[in-house]
This record gives sequence, structure tokens and C-alpha cells, in this order.
Amino acid sequence: MKRRAFLGAVAGVASALTLSACSGGGKPAADDSAAAAMKKLITQAQGMSNDELFKKAIEESKSKTMYGIGNSSRGAGAATEFIKALKKIDPSYAGKIEWSQPKNNSIFTTLDADINSSTHTYSMTLIQDGNQIQSKMINTGKLLNFIPKDWKDANGVSVKDDGTPLSLQTISKVFMINNLGGKKYTNVWQFVADGEKPLFMDVNSEPVGKNFLYMLTEDSYAKKVKAAFEALPSADQSQFKSTIDAMADEAESLGLESEDAKYSLAWIRRWIGQYNKKTDDGPICQELVTKSADGETGLLVYSKLRSIEESASSSVKNIDIAAYQDGYTGFGGYGYKHYLMIPKTSPLPWTGMAFNAFMATTKEGFDAWGKDIGGWSSNPTINQDHTKEGGTKFPALNDKGHDWWVSGDGGALVLEDPKYSSKVAADLGDWIDSNIGKKA
Repeated sequence: MKRRAFLGAVAGVASALTLSACSGGGKPAADDSAAAAMKKLITQAQGMSNDELFKKAIEESKSKTMYGIGNSSRGAGAATEFIKALKKIDPSYAGKIEWSQPKNNSIFTTLDADINSSTHTYSMTLIQDGNQIQSKMINTGKLLNFIPKDWKDANGVSVKDDGTPLSLQTISKVFMINNLGGKKYTNVWQFVADGEKPLFMDVNSEPVGKNFLYMLTEDSYAKKVKAAFEALPSADQSQFKSTIDAMADEAESLGLESEDAKYSLAWIRRWIGQYNKKTDDGPICQELVTKSADGETGLLVYSKLRSIEESASSSVKNIDIAAYQDGYTGFGGYGYKHYLMIPKTSPLPWTGMAFNAFMATTKEGFDAWGKDIGGWSSNPTINQDHTKEGGTKFPALNDKGHDWWVSGDGGALVLEDPKYSSKVAADLGDWIDSNIGKKA
């Protein structure tokens, strides 16, 4: 069976499931009693204000310990602020929150084991990797979506929950250029030109990087990749033309629906064939800011620039943000998300939902993340202004903010979508793996 036919059959099954799914995080394989009971609580909670939720949390966990699990260690700091908020309402509140951060993307295994066990530990999660969240947790009904009323009110959202996970924040990875080499990058195709070796985390070390490549094939992003190619001078187009032509059959074989997918596949093919594979964004940033890295480029977490200690050999002054350059065309990087969800077996669901609401709707709850550049809350009313973070001395630190970065006229980040990335992951993931390190 051709991949397109196979994907069509899968999509048909998924569509049938979706039609019968209720709101609250997707249709499980079997809508068991635990999930059904939790969905009822979630429906009730989604009609409550924060004040009402916080009072329910106090009543539920007044002298208990709630266990949370997440991909960000900063959840512990947010937990401390949440406890303070509850104590302001009730000074006698003696509840606690214990926070854990599994390493090496083992959070899915940990949550799965907890949900399937006879006793349950975790009441909420802050989790990343939209592809695995959709396929392993939403489609199976193990994690459920909760959208706080205060979040809806702040965002003017009146539509019913469609099962898309509530995002705490979008984290950006952006193209950076060591400007000491003097070369100008004004088009995203320049990063995959002959001889280029951008610094980037191994796509199999950090799944969100692979999700970024999946998302490039989605129609709206494929159109951007094509438009960037067409903006190149004809002399520059020539080095990419043969790869683009070769990808037409690949796009069809992979069942990709966008008529412009061959442009995305060509960009991806060259990227995975020549990027300089690294283990972490921290070392990438430390290398990129040095004098010896003149002319090098990288795609990395924007906020890493804040960790640089200025010295004679290293400086943020040596960095240009590609998307900030005049006339830049294409996409300036990608955005992945931290999602707030509730396990169907949450032992303290009111406290878990109240904590999620606290992080998603209050400045104190989001402060642990909001103090950084390049990370923006899904609730714009609590984002901090970092547009003058570096002033004239360190212009690379002047974050233009969420709205600019996600705008087609701004940074045009490629944003993760759990449903699309999980839809194409199986075949496209294998294709990517088979081409890593191979010259296009």
C-alpha cells in the first residue's frame, strides 16, 4: 500500500474518532470510567473563576502534598508562588507541592506507568513534544485538556474546547549569526547553501527539533519556504533546483498534502545533510559567541544568550538575530510549546487544575518563565516586555515579542501543532532518519 493511501486510511479512522469525541483532550481508545469522571470535573472547573478554583484546591489539599511532573525545572518555582497565593486566601493552608523533572524525555514513560498503576501519584503535568503528546497521551485519553475560565476571558475565547492542549508558553529557537565574518544572511535558504554547517541539536536528541521539520511540510509553512526560494537571485536558486526537483516524488510517496511540499523537503534534506550536530543548546551558544566562531551560524533557544558572560573572547555583541536583519525572507526559526494537562487519574484534580490556571493566567505564576527573552505566555496579558532588554549595547537581546515573532511579516516562526506533527511523524520521521548526514 502506498504511504498516501495508508495515511488516508488512518486519517479516515481518526476523523471518525474525532466526530464522536467530547471536549477535554481527545478521544481515548476506550472511554473508561476514570476518564469520564475526570472530564466531568474538568467541565465543571472550566466554568469557574480562579478564585473559585483556588478555594476548591484549598479544600481538597489543605494538608496534603500534590505531585507535579514536567519538562521544565521552573515548575518548582511556580509551585512555591502558588502555595503563597493559596496561603493568602487561607493562612492555615498547609498543603505542599513536590515537583519532578524526568530526564531524557522519559516523562511519557513515567506518566504512562503512573496512569496504568493501581495507585496514582501525579495530579498535573507541564509537558512538551506535541507529536508524542497527541499520539501517546491525547489519542489514548490518558492526559486531558483543561482551559481555565480566566484564560478564556483574557484571550476572548468563547468557542468550545477542541481538544488542543492548553499551552503555557511558546519557546523560540531562532537562527543566529556570528557577525564577525561579515557575511549577511537575508534568506532562510542561505543556511542550507553549499558549504554551510549551522550548529543545531541532534534531531533525535531533542524531539521538538524533529517536530519543527515535520511542521515545515504543512501547507502554510511550505508556501513560506517556496516564497523564500523564489525571492533568491536566480544565480543562488541554481544550487537548490536539483534537490527541489528530486523531492517531488518523495513528497508524493510520503503522502504530504501540500502542493509545495517539495520545497520544504528540499530545505529539510539539505539541512539534515549538513548541519553541525551538537548535544545541547548551551554549548552551541557558548561556541557561537566567541571570536573564533566568526561566520558560524546556529539555530538555538533564544534565551540562551542571556547566560553569556562577557569577556575578551566572548560577547553577545558578536551575534546577530537573522530575522532582525533588514530584508530577511523566510522563517526566523521555530517555536515549540509547554502544555498544561491533567492525567485522567489525577489524585488531586482540583489542586492540579488550580495550579495550571495559576501558571497560565497570573504574572506570579508565569514569572519563572516570563523573565526570559524568547519565551511567551499563551496569555498575552501576563507577558513581560523585553524589547529593550539589551539596549543599544546588545541589540540581539531586544526581543520583539510574541506577536512579532509569529507574524508572517515578522519572525515567521514555524509553530508546533500536535495534530499535524503526529499525523506525518511515522513516515516522515523514518525519511529524516535515513537521510541524516547524507549530502543532498
